[in-house]
Amino acid sequence: MADKEATVYILDLGSSMADCHNGRIESDLDWGMRYVWDKVSTTVAASRKTWNVGVIGVRTEETSNPLEEEENGEGYEHISVLQELGPMTMSSLGALRDRVKTSDNETGDCVSAIVLAIEMIGKLTKKLKYLRRIILVTDGEAPMDNNGVDDIAEKIKERGIQLTVLGIDFDDAEFGFKEEDKSSIKEQNEGLLRDLVEKCDGLYGTMAEAVAELETPRIKTVKPYKTYDGLLTLGDPNVHEDAMAINVERYFKTHKAAVPPASRVVMNASSSGDVAEAADGHGNDEMQGVGPTPSFSAVKDARTYKVNDPDNPGGKRDVDLAELAKGYEYGRTAVHISESEFNITKIETMEGFSIVGFIYQEKYEPFLNMGETCMTIAQKFNDAAALKLSSLIHSLHELESYAVARIVTKDGKDPALVLLAPHIESDFECLYDIPLPFAEDVRSYPFPPLGKVITVQGNAITENHRNLPSTDLQDAMDDYVDAMDLSSWEKDDEGNRTMEYAPIEDLFSPALHRINQVIRHRATYPDQPVPPVPAILLKYANPPEALATKAKSDLEDLIDKASVKKVPPKATGKRNKADKPKPISGLDIDALLKQPANKRVKISPDKAISDFKQKVEASDDEAEIEDAMKQMGAIICGIVTTSFGDQDYARALEHIGVMREMAIAYEYPRLYNSFATDFKIRLLSGEFNGDRREFWWKVKASRLGLIDSTGSEHSNVTAEEAAEFLKR
Repeated sequence: MADKEATVYILDLGSSMADCHNGRIESDLDWGMRYVWDKVSTTVAASRKTWNVGVIGVRTEETSNPLEEEENGEGYEHISVLQELGPMTMSSLGALRDRVKTSDNETGDCVSAIVLAIEMIGKLTKKLKYLRRIILVTDGEAPMDNNGVDDIAEKIKERGIQLTVLGIDFDDAEFGFKEEDKSSIKEQNEGLLRDLVEKCDGLYGTMAEAVAELETPRIKTVKPYKTYDGLLTLGDPNVHEDAMAINVERYFKTHKAAVPPASRVVMNASSSGDVAEAADGHGNDEMQGVGPTPSFSAVKDARTYKVNDPDNPGGKRDVDLAELAKGYEYGRTAVHISESEFNITKIETMEGFSIVGFIYQEKYEPFLNMGETCMTIAQKFNDAAALKLSSLIHSLHELESYAVARIVTKDGKDPALVLLAPHIESDFECLYDIPLPFAEDVRSYPFPPLGKVITVQGNAITENHRNLPSTDLQDAMDDYVDAMDLSSWEKDDEGNRTMEYAPIEDLFSPALHRINQVIRHRATYPDQPVPPVPAILLKYANPPEALATKAKSDLEDLIDKASVKKVPPKATGKRNKADKPKPISGLDIDALLKQPANKRVKISPDKAISDFKQKVEASDDEAEIEDAMKQMGAIICGIVTTSFGDQDYARALEHIGVMREMAIAYEYPRLYNSFATDFKIRLLSGEFNGDRREFWWKVKASRLGLIDSTGSEHSNVTAEEAAEFLKR
């Protein structure tokens, strides 16, 4: 069952919250709301109906709260419930955003607002199991009544509520902040709130600390996911009485955190009445998995299947999904296997987890690790299983060995091989497992050795060769690697560099947390620009500056020993044919081989690439290059048209690649882009002897789209336009 939460935010909306202090350019309310909006938007993103949020405004123009009438309004003036305690949605977030603004009022008691929050939480949660929280954001510039503070603290503790007070420019010795020239009433209120927090075991801090911590990514707490629950065996217990069988449970230890997916939507262009209907959730155009919103309309997918049929208009005929059958590629043809036969061909597997062998740790190659790590523990509340598994773990540890096991997590699932490694702590023991590859998964490539050179005669040279490092170069590299050591670069509490620089708990996924940050910001501030990337996400993008400075001398020595020289930039201008080497005979070979001016050189389809390159290199003006491009384009279209299936697709891709390369080299991207645009239209329209969309996917995979301005400065196509060209 999902955890339940009830959080009430108390916001000070008095006139003093509209001022800016301590060099800030935003008001105290906007600055403090950074923290509140971040927390609220996180709750909205979680989309849990059991996470309830309420908001109370203090020092508002009006008075709107249930205790106003019950207590005759005394002490509860200018306190308003901006949102009742309940689930938070995007629509309620938008409504709340419009209501949170400073007033012209200067009176309103934050302590009374805390009492109101206690009553709101008590009314919703009763005595059920909830995580109860009250968060107060105030600048402490309005009078507060200290009567009954002890009773309030007692009630907070009795109901299990965590009170958090975040003050605008409140003094905090631990954080290292103290405001000078503080007003007497603010100083008095700080003492009152600090005393209340201490009595109810709450949290007290300055808003500067809370805002500073917002950039630190928050790791999402996930519940354990059990991937297997059954027996871990060694031998077959059904056949051998002495076979080992242990009741175990297997959970994920590492699992890739996915970036939030995006749903396809369009801006809602309906009338105001239809918008209201969609917002109320009564419209028929709802998005799957996305709550109704007045801003967007759903995008519904529709897929049709067509086959070639010369007897039908257009040469195509629609078929139903039920008429389709699976065909598996076999050479240049397809082999059909029906659904009934497919179940027979599939290997039948039964759920199980069995050890098939053991291997010494020193003989295992780390590159064989294939995926995510899981952990295997003994079955809960089973002392016998815990004793058996502990014996196995300690045996593997003492013998410095790993176990190799075959696992099938569910009946019918494909079997997998995993490596079981023992892990022992003072109060915890388990087996970590890592997937192992099958023979087909391993890629073996022959590469020449780095430490020696094999001559043609088969002799091995280990020194004094241009491809082998000298002793001085090796020593220089060793010194540089040692100088860049990060294992103990981080400073400890005493300022000594004894700690690891980049521990795993401080390495956050930049892509994941960046998109989460942008989503939260855009949900709260729809009209504001996207904020910059937090510094903590870029902390490990480069080595520490101080360390790089320290190792600079070693780097310079390494550059000197390795004779590293700067490579001149590649020339981007048109190739200069005047710089060609002259033959010894002095004859002008180009003049002898040049075709007459009135004779048009034709590119042969059989040797199109070589003919095309020669024609372009021998061209004197743009017209000749344009003619070569047109001929090459016609040859490519012919190859695709006459290709049997995808038989000649690789050849056509090679021709397109050469054509694109020459267009960049000779600074005529316009000619290639014109061909590519026309070719795509004709290809997707079926002009090349039927449906050739598969070839377009190969063009996209090979990145043979338009030449943009980053590929050639003479192109007027932007990178965005080139990317869009491949997407459509």
